[in-house]
Amino acid sequence: MIIRPLLAAAVLLSTSAAFAKPPQYLILDHSTEAVMDKAGAMAIWKAQMDDKRVARIARLYPVGKWGFISQVEGGFTPDKGCVITARAMLVPRIVANRLVFKPEKSATTFGSVANATIDQCKALAADKLKEAIAVVDSSLATQ
Repeated sequence: MIIRPLLAAAVLLSTSAAFAKPPQYLILDHSTEAVMDKAGAMAIWKAQMDDKRVARIARLYPVGKWGFISQVEGGFTPDKGCVITARAMLVPRIVANRLVFKPEKSATTFGSVANATIDQCKALAADKLKEAIAVVDSSLATQ
């Protein structure tokens, strides 16, 4: 019978689609290496933007047309205070690996720690980037 091969093909396609990894946004990081390295920034993005969130956001902002940029800057003041600024932005994508710096949504967070060590400053940078990503994510969820 012809129905069994068609049924088997349909089951195979639906099963492979269920396990297919959803498309991922292009994410670029332009952080100051002293407070946030690229690998650390990408790990934070990956943790904050899980597959479920990406699927939800991609309905309004398709992966092929949008991407994200992050930027963490800062360092130490003369009196050993750590000052951090973190930004997360949703920006248009023009080609496969290029984004336009014209934010559709953005968030900037600030933080400081007095008498900080370099590890405390890096931890503050990570926390502020997480906070900025969460704010952009929540602004996309309200639409």
